[in-house]
Amino acid sequence: MSKDNPSGSFSEHKVKVLLIDDQPIVADAVKRMLAAEGDIDFHYCQDATAAMQTATETAPTVILQDLVMPDIDGLTLVRFMRAHPALKDVPLIVLSSKEEAVTKAEAFALGANDYLVKLPDRIELLARIRYHSRGYISLLERNEAYDALSRSQQALLAELGQAADYATSLLPPPLTEGPVRTDWRFFPSTQLGGDCFGYHWVDPDHFAVYLLDVCGHGVGSALLSVSVINVLRSHALPGVDFTRPSEVLGGLNEAFQMQHHNNMYFTIWYAVFDRQTRQISFSNGGHPPALMLGTDGQMTELIASNLMIGAFPKASYCSRSVEVPETSVLYVFSDGVYEVENREGMMWTLEELEQYLRQPGCPGVSEIENLYRDMQARRGQQVLEDDFSMLKVILD
Repeated sequence: MSKDNPSGSFSEHKVKVLLIDDQPIVADAVKRMLAAEGDIDFHYCQDATAAMQTATETAPTVILQDLVMPDIDGLTLVRFMRAHPALKDVPLIVLSSKEEAVTKAEAFALGANDYLVKLPDRIELLARIRYHSRGYISLLERNEAYDALSRSQQALLAELGQAADYATSLLPPPLTEGPVRTDWRFFPSTQLGGDCFGYHWVDPDHFAVYLLDVCGHGVGSALLSVSVINVLRSHALPGVDFTRPSEVLGGLNEAFQMQHHNNMYFTIWYAVFDRQTRQISFSNGGHPPALMLGTDGQMTELIASNLMIGAFPKASYCSRSVEVPETSVLYVFSDGVYEVENREGMMWTLEELEQYLRQPGCPGVSEIENLYRDMQARRGQQVLEDDFSMLKVILD
């Protein structure tokens, strides 16, 4: 539905016949043949020099045109009709006093759709008018449907763009000082997935990090992800200790059952870093593991496998804890970071991502930014099919 077409329906096209002939007697005869047909509008143009203007004004579904007229040769007029943007597809039936094979061939070569020796039988004329008009009206309706779809797609792209801007505006600013520093990149897909992430101090000693991915694409997925992020930021899960990842995932599962949220579920990785004990507790709800890189080059997968959020009521969730060496780097991401096919259909793997992150980067250049550029080159397109979301957290 659009502003131009508020009802959501297409135009109703009536059969309209335009006769171009310098003989009024022929016009009277054709008019009488069509007089009893209530669904057919008849228009007449005697002056061939005004035929083009009359045709554009009346918008016929079929044109009947004489070949022998003063001022303009009929075949020349056929050529003009086919060169006009608004008339090039209108069915054109040539009327001639003679049935000559050479003339017929030339008329068809120039773009005529049919050829009748005038005056034809009424039944035959009606049949040809309806046949050609039906095909042309189908073309008009197809074009209207295509235009409506194009407008709808443009409106959807605008909505997705606004939703992407809104989701991006809610992402936290990078932390550049203190015991925890962060960097991140978020590149939404063309259809906008359901990625969102955040981090905050739960209290002076506990730092929470989380990234989630709602199933599907579009505005609905993005809005659900924003709702979840707001719950995590505001600690709006009654009775839940937000320093305990298993409790957080359990609370989210009860609060966001998919039957109450348009059958959408989501995956999440949630962790809490204790700066006093240097322990990080984490839990995965159907989400890829995070990766922790130590100064010795050792890469550790942080995974405590659980069910996705919203699919199974009363599901139980577990968590794990590991010690964090000083100046470790934590990478948290969605599957859109590494599940990227190349042009031959080969998918990048989590193991390849780990190897990539082990490599020393260029000073002053974000390895996340470089990774995205490499995935663009791998896929061979500017925008990937899924959201690209990645957090880098330095834990001094």
